[in-house]
Amino acid sequence: MADDQHEEVSKKVSAEEEIRRGITVMRRVVQGRSRGIILDVYWNNQGHLIEPNGHTLTSFIGALVRNEIPITCDDWRNKELNESKEKIWSEIKRCFNIEEERRGFCMKLAGKLLRGFRTFLSSKFLKDADGNFVDAELPKKYESLISAEEWEAFKSKRQDPVFQRISATNRERASSPAYPYRKGRVGYGRLEQSMLQKEESSKTSLPAHVLWKEARVGKSGVPQEEVLHVYQKCKELSQSLSPDDTKGILSRALDVPEYYGRVRGKGFGVTPTSLSIKKGKAPSNRELHARLEAMQAELDALRREREASASTVYRDASDKDSINCTFQPNIPEGISHCQLYLSSPYYRMVGKGKVHNVSGVLLHTRELPAGCLKVSVDIAVESNAALPYPNDDSDATTVHEAVGSFVAWPTNLICVGYETPTKSKSKDNAIPRHTESTVSRKELQENEVSNASAQQKKEVSNASARVKSSGAKKTVARKKTTTKYRSCLRTFLEMTDIPTGGVRTLHMEVGIFGFDYDQMIGNEDFMQVFSHEEIGVNVVNTYIRFLYDKLMRPNGLDVSFGFLAPATVNLVLILSRPDTVTEYVLRILMDNKDAEKLFFIPFNTGGHWLLLAINPIREIVYYLDSLGNDWTTYPNMKVLIDTVLQAFRAQRDIQTSRRGANSITWIKVACPQQRNQIDCGYFMLRFMRDTLALGRLKIPTDYFEEFKCAFYTKDQVDEIKEEWCQFMIELNVCS
Repeated sequence: MADDQHEEVSKKVSAEEEIRRGITVMRRVVQGRSRGIILDVYWNNQGHLIEPNGHTLTSFIGALVRNEIPITCDDWRNKELNESKEKIWSEIKRCFNIEEERRGFCMKLAGKLLRGFRTFLSSKFLKDADGNFVDAELPKKYESLISAEEWEAFKSKRQDPVFQRISATNRERASSPAYPYRKGRVGYGRLEQSMLQKEESSKTSLPAHVLWKEARVGKSGVPQEEVLHVYQKCKELSQSLSPDDTKGILSRALDVPEYYGRVRGKGFGVTPTSLSIKKGKAPSNRELHARLEAMQAELDALRREREASASTVYRDASDKDSINCTFQPNIPEGISHCQLYLSSPYYRMVGKGKVHNVSGVLLHTRELPAGCLKVSVDIAVESNAALPYPNDDSDATTVHEAVGSFVAWPTNLICVGYETPTKSKSKDNAIPRHTESTVSRKELQENEVSNASAQQKKEVSNASARVKSSGAKKTVARKKTTTKYRSCLRTFLEMTDIPTGGVRTLHMEVGIFGFDYDQMIGNEDFMQVFSHEEIGVNVVNTYIRFLYDKLMRPNGLDVSFGFLAPATVNLVLILSRPDTVTEYVLRILMDNKDAEKLFFIPFNTGGHWLLLAINPIREIVYYLDSLGNDWTTYPNMKVLIDTVLQAFRAQRDIQTSRRGANSITWIKVACPQQRNQIDCGYFMLRFMRDTLALGRLKIPTDYFEEFKCAFYTKDQVDEIKEEWCQFMIELNVCS
């Protein structure tokens, strides 16, 4: 008995001694990343990972998966692993210059390497020479990767009768292969690359049976007779079959059953589907977006031609010379209520409004298209119906987007006789128009505020309830945003000294940015909003004050969300005074270290606004950029945020294993994208507003379902302006 125990212990020791090499952590890659070195990786035309850096990437993925995924994981497709997979992919992109479309390959490779690691542990530590189970202790070498609980669960799984039966079946199937692979970890892709380089060939690939034979040549350099027999048979078959049918040649020569999705002689990552796809670099997201826009432009042009062609059938011949200078038949002179129709793909009513049949009328300073009249759209009956002539000034392309604005409409598709139902306004609620001599500016301002603030409080405080309520989808027709608060604030502004250089101050209490101060605001800031220019930090800060006063504090969201001052955390200061920025951010995080909180950082890169949303407890950074860039565009920003989060972890005295030591996760959110060079600031403010309206600490990678869209419309951008102006009126900034 004692001899058996001694023998078992000696086998454990010898197994550990046999593995003399340390744990692979790929320090060279990580240290290179810290110095700004990003490694390029390459692929052949069949999708194989090749050199240079192919072996490095494989080893790096292996190190990551051993750190991030527990060995007790048996189902790589388990959705609970999605967060860990996201971390793995994020780390790969930080260290390697790799395309997004390669993610699938890397995740499959990670799953394969995890299975290999589990097999290695089982073979080396849990089996004796005869394949019998050995109840071994957790190897000291892997204590930083595997917890005691994971190891016990791993051993228990290996003793399960069902697992042992499946393992025995697989072991028997894999034992004594007729044509064993002899190239170790090289793989078919790198083997093919070395063969082509050795031959100095201009070819880009080799036939599958040639690779298959070479992969079975050992150190002696002489293939087995059985391998040569199969190879010779392939050569004979190649004379009678298509040269492209190498898969069929090798399969016929081996005369064995095939597995679904397998390509013999091509190795990992190559499937029948991938071989059937035309080779070449896959188009990027921007290229695909450009193609879609071009196709949409062609479709719009065809639609306009069709509508114009249809209108000529009904046009009176006397109107051909100057359609804008004469009144149209059957449509009375002046302004009339009407119904709006489209004839393609079938004849139907899509909206209601008013037709302006006035001699010499213009549309946005331009002449109307031939056969059209000027129409104001009041109601969208079919919201997604395309306008016959899109409104270039407001970016409106559908009837819903054109509500409240003027568009051109073919005369033959206008039916006069509809009256828009309107609510009568109470005289008590109407604001009388006074001259400055009969009413003071302050009286006019107070009258406007008293009518506006109640409605604002009701709308803003219930924002969360609106988006959460059943049926409140983004497809519901949105009320057209007006400009009344902008117009009102502009009127107030003209009565002050602000246009001639005067400034006003807004108090920013300590709960907003972690320090209190008086925010200055002047004429330039107002003009940015009135004239739709790029907004600066003053507008951003004052809108944040609006979010704090109207969305956060009334709904108790200040315990779950916070802001960091954009005047302190920006790219210019990170480059010039990184210690100051680090100290400020770390202080704010430590002041809130006892509760999970999402911090917004409106980040300015020097000419562009983007949003960082940081959850320091979970060490997650959400990156929202309306230009579609990712964080690698601003490496100094990422280094500073990572440094702060690591310091935050250390000051909280959180002990982490090697697996969790580099667990900071950056997530690029597929947020709405701007379509010009101005809207980045408004989009960034809207991102914060959407998140607060829902009150969620987690931002989905494809953005919130309630607000998901390709881009924010002009109405949605104007809504930010109106909220800002209404808030300025309420705070009496023009007094």
